[in-house]
Amino acid sequence: MTHRVIQWGTGNVGRYALRAILNHPELSLAGVLVHSPAKAGRDAGELCGVAPAGVAATTDVDALLDSDADCVCYTATADLRPLEAVDDLCRILRAGKNVVSSSLVPLVHPTTLGPRFSDPLAEAAAAGGASFLTSGIDPGWANDVLPLVLSGLSERWHQIRIQEIVNYATYDQPEVVLGTMGFGKPMDHTPVLLAPGAITFAWGGTIRLLAEGLGLALDEIRQVVERREAVRDYDTPMGPIAQGTMAGLRFEVQGIVDGHPALVVEHVTRMHDEVAPEWPQPEGEGGYRVIVEGVPRMSVSLEMADEHGDHAVGGVVLTATRLVNAIPAVCAAEPGLLSALDLPAISGRGLFEVPPR
Repeated sequence: MTHRVIQWGTGNVGRYALRAILNHPELSLAGVLVHSPAKAGRDAGELCGVAPAGVAATTDVDALLDSDADCVCYTATADLRPLEAVDDLCRILRAGKNVVSSSLVPLVHPTTLGPRFSDPLAEAAAAGGASFLTSGIDPGWANDVLPLVLSGLSERWHQIRIQEIVNYATYDQPEVVLGTMGFGKPMDHTPVLLAPGAITFAWGGTIRLLAEGLGLALDEIRQVVERREAVRDYDTPMGPIAQGTMAGLRFEVQGIVDGHPALVVEHVTRMHDEVAPEWPQPEGEGGYRVIVEGVPRMSVSLEMADEHGDHAVGGVVLTATRLVNAIPAVCAAEPGLLSALDLPAISGRGLFEVPPR
């Protein structure tokens, strides 16, 4: 069965999701929503760097939602507009369209933000007979599916730690890296990510999802934050990171059980490999590591890169492909709010190709 999909947004994640939709044998592109007039009318293939697809991008939301599409891949940025994003998502669900999204990352655990967010989404899904999944690579597969699978190999365990260790210097998203995260800003500046409660807002859903999957009752969720300044000037595609400004960020979100940090999501983000050498280092260029402390002790690393060898962009591609490859399962699911716990294993069925010679 072929599912007709609308790609909502062609920005950082959206353009890779669009490419993945066009290349997926079980999906067909039903439309592309853009917000920039400069993109309206352009061919979908042009917007993601592949051959013409014969589908023109549009700014007409009503026309797309009135179409016979089965699913919307919603990747619009929601960091600074969470309630507006919920309004979008509810509108899509009420129109009878299933949704996969990476935008409101706490919703990897659909009820984690409380009734203000979950109730409208649940009501819209019921009204439209549609399903809704939030996922990606982190929050998403690297810190929910992968650690849960590894835990199934344990005789017993006492901590699961998931690390993202990435140099963000090539991640050409100034709004996120310089704005939301605060890199290149004075050390006394408080960016959006480091506002009180922001980190637990974003990754608390991951901790709650893991706890649910492992049958744990959490005492609380804690956070730990460290920052480091640039010891010299660094050049990046987003602009210079001046000496003395923030060039390193490490944080932990901890799920506490009986006073013990049983579940830990740790991010180690640098703007240059020489920043904070005492912090955890990647085994390769950068990626994810899951460490299960117990019997037996396990450590599994996931390295990624895009077709040009860039590990930061490779992580963005993984977010897009996680969403797109989940679409058939989401469309087959019962209506409602889904998490990784509700889905079957998502494989790369049908995606094999003979490598170029």
